[in-house]
Amino acid sequence: MELKRVVVTGLGAVTPIGNDVATTWSNALNGVSGAAPITHFDASQFKTQFACEVKDFNPEQYFDRKKARTLDLYAQYAFAAAEQAISDSGIDDAVNTNKDRIGVIIAAGIGGLHTFEEEAGNYALHQQKGPKYNPFFIPKMIADIASGHVSMQHGYHGPNFGTVSACASSNNAIIDAFNLIRLGKADAIVTGGAEAAVFPAGVGGFNAMHALSTRNDDPTTASRPFSKSRDGFVIGEGSVVLVLEELEHALARGAKIYAEVAGGGLSADAYHITATHPEGLGAKLAMKNALEDAGMMPEDIDYINAHGTSTPVGDISEVKAIVDVFGNHAYDLNISSTKSMTGHLLGATGALEALFSIKAVQEDVVPPTINHDPEDQDEEIDYKLNFTFDKPQHRKVRAALSNSFGFGGHNATVIVKKFEN
Repeated sequence: MELKRVVVTGLGAVTPIGNDVATTWSNALNGVSGAAPITHFDASQFKTQFACEVKDFNPEQYFDRKKARTLDLYAQYAFAAAEQAISDSGIDDAVNTNKDRIGVIIAAGIGGLHTFEEEAGNYALHQQKGPKYNPFFIPKMIADIASGHVSMQHGYHGPNFGTVSACASSNNAIIDAFNLIRLGKADAIVTGGAEAAVFPAGVGGFNAMHALSTRNDDPTTASRPFSKSRDGFVIGEGSVVLVLEELEHALARGAKIYAEVAGGGLSADAYHITATHPEGLGAKLAMKNALEDAGMMPEDIDYINAHGTSTPVGDISEVKAIVDVFGNHAYDLNISSTKSMTGHLLGATGALEALFSIKAVQEDVVPPTINHDPEDQDEEIDYKLNFTFDKPQHRKVRAALSNSFGFGGHNATVIVKKFEN
């Protein structure tokens, strides 16, 4: 069976550095940090009091107040990003669109945490007066519901589900969408990820694990991947959604094409519930599997968007994996961690970093890793590698590889390349 080619025809974003694709990309190239003191709740008693929140989001641009009450914040972000991506693609207006063959796969690592927390907060009241739960509690909370809402809004009857693999979730969603389209099971799939965990349970839970940076005195520089003084990730929120489409279907309707999805690789560390393997064994396997799936050699990759969370162990293990997989070519390509600007969007991070990879391929420019002091060197990191510190770098980007690794040892790597017909 000949596999079909899959291209990207629509982009949408609601992120800590912009509520649309153009703003998000511009701010990434300009090294703008999305970190600031938390506004969603009073964090004064928490070890970490800052986050990369979405700012100035107006849900009424996308739906009315009545509908907003039925959507957890993570699903509101997903719905907004999906509306942007679908509009950008123009697929609903095409004469060759068969909505029975359009699917939706939107990931979340956690899902409706705020909704769950609100209902849990009412538990004492339930004990006193008897159980009385919000009828929207379950359908607001579950991690697959964003996909359901998007499909209902547009009448898409194709494959519909959510993926959950912690911080690898939206890379898993993109890979699932890619595989379904190239196997001929769908003409197009709206895919990506969403998360909204900047609430007491999210921040407190990650604080208890010592996973978050506590650099409360200077939040904008707290996410500092590949620097010795890194002390944990900065939690972020938002959503990025892509429209993936079978090439011939896209060409037949005259769609604009941003890039081609070349391959995806999956693996498991099988090592620890939260820590990455110290030698990056699972990361190596995911990248090797992605290259094999894409029919590419390491030398074909010009840019790696690293998982690069700014954690003491994770950054080192990923660098080791990159050097092992790419050998001498590792010193010829660009690497950057855009989490230095956006923070870590958990289940949405893969989709956001896929967006940055797509734009890098489209525009031949690599976004930077910010917050690195040349005096702040980690002896376990090889700085002969080009981490694209401080400023974007213009270069030919034929193909980009994006890594996402999650608690539970889940690893997912996506490769995108320039579209050539």
